[in-house]
Amino acid sequence: MSRVALVTGGTRGIGEAICTALHDAGYKVIANYCGNDEAAQAFTKKTSIPSLKFDVSDHEATQEAINHIESDYGPIDILVNNAGITRDGTMHRMDFEQWNAVIQTNLGSCFNTSRCVIEGMRSRGFGRIVNVGSINGQAGQYGQVNYAAAKSGIHGFTKALAQEGAGKGITVNAIAPGYVDTEMVRAVPEEVLQKIIARIPVGRLGKPEDIARTVLFLVDDNAAFITGSTLSVNGGQHMY
Repeated sequence: MSRVALVTGGTRGIGEAICTALHDAGYKVIANYCGNDEAAQAFTKKTSIPSLKFDVSDHEATQEAINHIESDYGPIDILVNNAGITRDGTMHRMDFEQWNAVIQTNLGSCFNTSRCVIEGMRSRGFGRIVNVGSINGQAGQYGQVNYAAAKSGIHGFTKALAQEGAGKGITVNAIAPGYVDTEMVRAVPEEVLQKIIARIPVGRLGKPEDIARTVLFLVDDNAAFITGSTLSVNGGQHMY
């Protein structure tokens, strides 16, 4: 029987690539999304992967959705916490809503989803949790105090939860992508984008598939001895 995988923020960009890679590898995948119904419908039509709308920053909504997924598809053995937003601004201009929205969506969601699946994983003696951090959570970034704090928190969250799950067959790892060729990155002015690429030793932006392949590696049944790690997938831009 195929293992069930839930990917948050799964219908666009990196999340779409992760879902597609898992689906092609034989996993039973459910993609979460929150805002863009049109994109989610197009994603499901193209991939045949079901998409389910719920706000991962809302604990009760997440619990209800995960109960629904497990009732319809079976227990979730693989969780990929990919959902994330930006609300950029320097600290002296940032308001609380900009701070809180990013913290709750990018970091709080990791608690919400993991808390809902961890007991089942422990009882079955198997689980794979992959949390998507960021190069900016490792190195920081001007104008992203909220985003850098949330992504940095993901790395600590990963290490602590990995220690709790290790004796129960659960691995917990993180991926820290660098700059990846997605809609969000391509929205950056061209002159800024070229400066970013100039700082990447391999000379290009990452591809969503570069991140997806890393997820596939970490969720494999045979990856049982890798836990508490953060894999930097950034073309050598930040060696951490």
